[in-house]
Amino acid sequence: MSTLHDFEVRSMAGTPHPLAQYEGRVVLVVNTASACGFTPQFAGLEALHRRYGPQGLVVIGFPCNQFGGQDPGSNEEIAGFCQKNYGVSFPMMAKVAVNGDEADPLFQWLRKQAPGILGSTGIKWNFTKFLVGKDGRSVKRYAPNDTPASLAADIEKALAA
Repeated sequence: MSTLHDFEVRSMAGTPHPLAQYEGRVVLVVNTASACGFTPQFAGLEALHRRYGPQGLVVIGFPCNQFGGQDPGSNEEIAGFCQKNYGVSFPMMAKVAVNGDEADPLFQWLRKQAPGILGSTGIKWNFTKFLVGKDGRSVKRYAPNDTPASLAADIEKALAA
């Protein structure tokens, strides 16, 4: 797999969701959690989705329960929580693992494309973000404490490319 567009993930309903449908668009991939100190970032992610979606940005959330057990609910419970509490209208996928032997192939690829501090490939916590260019190849990683609003300049640059 050489681009984001080569991957197929699972929707909250468990159906195939090919990422090829986002070819030519900028994609922000985020591993999320419903009971984390960073959970309020859902509001900022939704704001990015609404502001830049018409220009070609797609925000995609991937719930993950690997960090402190902070997303233990079912896919249906998580989807309901995100919609009710934050008005999330961007695509949310089925819960995944982002680290270890069971890590989703998309996250294995993202970690290799954009290593973290000192070249580490592991994801350290919930709300790690990956910005993928229209080409599906260029990837930039952001830490959990990088707010969605702080990504605006990079998103605008990627949309203009």
